[in-house]
Amino acid sequence: MTNSAHILYSFRRCPYAMRARLGLKIAKIAYEHREVILRDKPAEMLHASPKGSVPVLVLQDGTVIDESLDIMLWALGKHDPENWLVPDMDEMLGLIKTLQGSFVDHLNRYKYASRYSTGTARATIDLAHRAKACEILQDFERSLNKAPYLMGSAPSLADYAIFPFIRQFSAVEKNWWDEPQFPNLHAWLSYFLDGKLFTAIMEKHPLFVSNTH
Repeated sequence: MTNSAHILYSFRRCPYAMRARLGLKIAKIAYEHREVILRDKPAEMLHASPKGSVPVLVLQDGTVIDESLDIMLWALGKHDPENWLVPDMDEMLGLIKTLQGSFVDHLNRYKYASRYSTGTARATIDLAHRAKACEILQDFERSLNKAPYLMGSAPSLADYAIFPFIRQFSAVEKNWWDEPQFPNLHAWLSYFLDGKLFTAIMEKHPLFVSNTH
């Protein structure tokens, strides 16, 4: 890539960064990929976005977009070949907001229970928060009982903005998830994880070496 290309600061396993890469890939937008380690954030990324989390997209003109959903919407606004933006936008954003709020909070407390517990006997997972997350997933399960995708007969922004977080949830206790707990959601997630688009955006990149080091 040339110095004039868009730049994306990303971390391969981060669901927010996956969102950004999905949007940029489907929209066929070229960019320089800068893979970072979150415990050693490069100065260039922090200069562009002091909040210090990925993804961060720096456009050719210097504009910074540092929210994953905003990156998806910007990219799809340029080119939306599979009509991800066709379904009702208010409904899609409502679904995404539900997931980003309560579900992600319960997911984090379920997966990273030791960060939130105190005392010597720190839990490795929190089943109470798993149960709360499952209450939210039941709504998605019911939707997928009526149609193959969250917004109907075709994949949309809602599906692609949500599945990276369901992926993260499913990986905490894979044997439990694979029973499966939510048959429709299980099949829906497998469709996206087995797809060529996800395989493409999960390609490994060398670690970005900061010019300030």
